[in-house]
Amino acid sequence: MAYQSLRLEYLQIPPVSRAYTTACVLTTAAVQLELITPFQLYFNPELIFKHFQIWRLITNFLFFGPVGFNFLFNMIFLYRYCRMLEEGSFRGRTADFVFMFLFGGFLMTLFGLFVSLVFLGQAFTIMLVYVWSRRNPYVRMNFFGLLNFQAPFLPWVLMGFSLLLGNSIIVDLLGIAVGHIYFFLEDIFPNQPGGIRILKTPSLLRTIFDTPDEDPNYNPLPEERPGGFAWGWSKAEHDQ
Repeated sequence: MAYQSLRLEYLQIPPVSRAYTTACVLTTAAVQLELITPFQLYFNPELIFKHFQIWRLITNFLFFGPVGFNFLFNMIFLYRYCRMLEEGSFRGRTADFVFMFLFGGFLMTLFGLFVSLVFLGQAFTIMLVYVWSRRNPYVRMNFFGLLNFQAPFLPWVLMGFSLLLGNSIIVDLLGIAVGHIYFFLEDIFPNQPGGIRILKTPSLLRTIFDTPDEDPNYNPLPEERPGGFAWGWSKAEHDQ
């Protein structure tokens, strides 16, 4: 019974969020079991372009470090905000969501050539958080019961938290920068006088990912509860 409930809950996760989160967990499990090592996964331009280890373009987004607090923190945020985006502003637009993944991954890889980052998964998570926060500007949030703020400040609060923990904020800045570029090109610039839509999802992605019918019984994750975790993010509410 428990297995069936867990299986049904897992299958209710929208496809892109399910695939990406699962890939991250399985990659970490493979490293923990010593089936592979991080040295086979990290971003290395020389190995990619000179030795044709193309898989590194993908695997560097899948490893978040050994199992521990940092890994769990990143997995929860990745799952939560990836799912809320897919079930919220990208609901019924799977191809557009996949295109955002490809666009964000391409920009981060490009920037990764100029910064000393070997794994880009955490920056990708910050990008998802940034896009969600800008598209839900009136959601109020609480950080460990200490700070109350509106959603657009969330990426900056996370960056400050990283700084307090002694981590490099380059990862956060990269995620915020790429998230802002996507948000500007997709949500702001097309609505400006004389603006045009620069980001257009290829028809091939629409053919592969978009389906005309949607399951009427599908139960999305409520966006008004972006931080429902007792250990960190309290329940958020929309401003009335």
